[in-house]
Amino acid sequence: MGHLNVFTMFWSAGIMVKFVMLLLLGFSLYSWFIVFQKFSLYKKAKEESSTFLETFWHSKHLSEAHKFAEQFLLCPEATIFKTGYHELQKLGKKHSTSRETDETLEMRMAGMEPLKRALRKAEDQESSRLGESLPFLATTGSTAPFIGLFGTVWGIMTAFQEIGMKGSASLAVVAPGVSEALVVTAAGLAVAIPAVVFYNYYSNQLAEMEHKMHSFSVDFLNLVERDFISRQG
Repeated sequence: MGHLNVFTMFWSAGIMVKFVMLLLLGFSLYSWFIVFQKFSLYKKAKEESSTFLETFWHSKHLSEAHKFAEQFLLCPEATIFKTGYHELQKLGKKHSTSRETDETLEMRMAGMEPLKRALRKAEDQESSRLGESLPFLATTGSTAPFIGLFGTVWGIMTAFQEIGMKGSASLAVVAPGVSEALVVTAAGLAVAIPAVVFYNYYSNQLAEMEHKMHSFSVDFLNLVERDFISRQG
């Protein structure tokens, strides 16, 4: 008889407290969906990245690496490389049509600006894709306690109104209403704490992947620039 029955408290609570509890439940369910979805996505993305990078640096030609890159759908480096490869093909066609003119190395290097912009854009797009829905975890972590507190305050107000109507302030009258109200605060904290923990964890994971993406972009650009210089020489 002394145990806490949350379901009984929920059904006996007022409409506003029920609404707050259901709202917190919705926040919680979607937060856990994001947690498991990101776990699967990041795990697969890291596995594909490891395989692709090993394949890329062992490829003899960019065309060979591009064939392997087509197999990786979740790898951010593969997506960045495919974007850069397509841009290089455009630059190659442009240079092939202007061979009659004496094109200096400086002119060719300046022509790589579209490639750099394309790689930066691909990095931003991959960061947005991998970081999608993470702000919801931050929002949940920051707002759920206040939502729970609102439900608690509302529940306590309702409890005191009932006390005033009954004209009795004994513990038997006060305790049930107050305990029902405090459960909402506990629910808000229960929703917020995991959201904050996993938001920080996945934010660090995302920052690590963004660093690797940028490093790959820089290495890829250096590779292309060295190739341009060797051809000029």
